[in-house]
Amino acid sequence: MILESVIANVIEQQWQRLKLREVGLKRELEPATISLSSHALIISGIRRCGKSTLLLQMIRAQQGEVLYMNFESPQLYDFAITDFVRLDNLLRKKNYEILFFDEIQLVDGWEMYIRQKLDEGFKVVITGSNASLLSKELGTRLTGRHITQELFPFSYTEFIDFLHLKPNAESLTRYLQTGGFPEYIKTNDEEQLYTLFEDILIRDIVARYGIKDAKSLQRLATYLFSNIGNRVTATKLKQPLSIGATSTVLTWFSHLELSYLLAFVPMFSHSTKAQMINPRKVYAIDLGLVNVISNNQTDDLGLKLENLIFLHLRRKYDEIYYFDDKGECDFVAFQKGKVVEIIQVCYQLTPDNMKREINGLVKAMQFFNIKKAIIVTYSNADQMQVDDCEIQVTPAFEYLKSK
Repeated sequence: MILESVIANVIEQQWQRLKLREVGLKRELEPATISLSSHALIISGIRRCGKSTLLLQMIRAQQGEVLYMNFESPQLYDFAITDFVRLDNLLRKKNYEILFFDEIQLVDGWEMYIRQKLDEGFKVVITGSNASLLSKELGTRLTGRHITQELFPFSYTEFIDFLHLKPNAESLTRYLQTGGFPEYIKTNDEEQLYTLFEDILIRDIVARYGIKDAKSLQRLATYLFSNIGNRVTATKLKQPLSIGATSTVLTWFSHLELSYLLAFVPMFSHSTKAQMINPRKVYAIDLGLVNVISNNQTDDLGLKLENLIFLHLRRKYDEIYYFDDKGECDFVAFQKGKVVEIIQVCYQLTPDNMKREINGLVKAMQFFNIKKAIIVTYSNADQMQVDDCEIQVTPAFEYLKSK
């Protein structure tokens, strides 16, 4: 049990610290506040990507009395569902209208409390660093009364806005090296990214899921960061990383994805079973993290560019595949069950690779009966017609400006 006076003190201290924060860059994500009268807004994303700053921007835009509470405070580590009674006592002492909760998923049973607050007429905004906040299970526990959105580290356009740069090859190179974590962009202190990586592994995965072999998990994560853009399977990674079972590797894949550190893209197939069996391509949440964590001795700019384009697509679409059927294509993005973009990524088109890159793209276009597609490059620009397929070759700094 946590005393009501302790909860009140934590809320006051957090509020005072929040007010001192800089309001920061306006993000491209538009919070769905229009539905707050009836639905909780849930915003999830990796640690340090700017969720608290976004909350501050939202709070300053609100009319009415606001409560802000971050459950990661050390004084709230033992907060349990029964302690919400004492929080309710504090709510009754002020005319709060909007409740902002950060990392509330740390409290077991929090969903029941939020549903109660919605029924009582409160507006509720929740942020958290675990994608389980977006899980389908919430649809049952909150009976559909929630809107979910995701926040990522700065996109390329946010990056150049933040640093007042122009969209060109030079700023693209800088973004490929630095990534999009706001504090790291300000300080260029690599220790921040090391600490972030360790915090996520230990606090969000090892402690949360009771993993005993933290070293093997760290080796797995480091290996994956060193192999972005490559195909991976749990079976092939089990032995070289000295992990006991394939099922353990698969479980750790899931934990790494839910924590937003990594993403795994399946090969397209109409068969769900085939999608599960075939290797997945791995991508990192941020290229700054890749440059700091990877132990790869070669700087493969092509794979980094591919990772960057994946992140751009991931901000827009939930359903992304790679295609491999008599030719490989990097990305096929779906929206509402329909193909909306087919993308090939090639750092530089040359006479040596042009046939292979175009062939893989055309095979995907023909398979999905799509007439237009894009090859994203570092700086090449061109346009070509292959049979009835129209292919646009676009520099990444131009393509990444598309919303």
